[in-house]
Amino acid sequence: MRVTVLGCSGSVGGPGVACSGYLFTVPGEQPVLVDCGPGVFGELQRVADPDSVAVVLSHLHADHCLDLAAMLVWRRYAPPGRAPVAAPLYGPSGVAARIGAASSEFPGEIDDIGDTFDVREWSDGIEVTLGGMSIRAFQVDHPPETYGLRITSPEGKVVAYSGDTALCDELIDLAAGADVFLCEASWSHDPAARPEHLHLSGIDAGEAATKADVKSLAITHVAPWSDAELILAEARSRFHGPVELVRQGQVFEL
Repeated sequence: MRVTVLGCSGSVGGPGVACSGYLFTVPGEQPVLVDCGPGVFGELQRVADPDSVAVVLSHLHADHCLDLAAMLVWRRYAPPGRAPVAAPLYGPSGVAARIGAASSEFPGEIDDIGDTFDVREWSDGIEVTLGGMSIRAFQVDHPPETYGLRITSPEGKVVAYSGDTALCDELIDLAAGADVFLCEASWSHDPAARPEHLHLSGIDAGEAATKADVKSLAITHVAPWSDAELILAEARSRFHGPVELVRQGQVFEL
């Protein structure tokens, strides 16, 4: 299983860095795009045919989903013409309306995206097989309906993706024993700058990695205004296994 980081900036895009997007691939299987925030679709074109990918969304905040409107345009109009098969699209409740509103040509109307995507909605604990991988959804603590994902390769390697979340029991469950814990840490551990039930600090991420007994911790979703090195230092103060800051273009091979 290969994971290619197409974007990893938190909340908004940063200079030269797209928002959240990760391409999971297994040889001989359909590629799976996990999240598709602004800037991700352009990066996807470097490494995959946009007509070929399935899509999985953790939640419907703009920085995790709105480049799907661009993918709709591609799948409808790029040569040789409309994509022949509607690709699987998994997301929270209302995903078709959310993306349809973004792609509609007229205010107040919803574009029917069924010509390009076979839309299916997550529920807590659901497990699907997609792209040769097992993907299980865990509902986590974030203002809209949000899911962290436990993605298991055919050989049993595990990437746990936190999505966006505050600390919660479900985060520990989805990450338990993971080979790579792809975990958001949007800011440092300053109570004055940390609204409740929204995001993790570096300390939160490190503590979650320790409780879940993961093999390695990869910090992502750092906001452009946050101090990435401080967040990294915080995570390392709480988790004593390998810790790194995710960078755009990085590839994990499992």
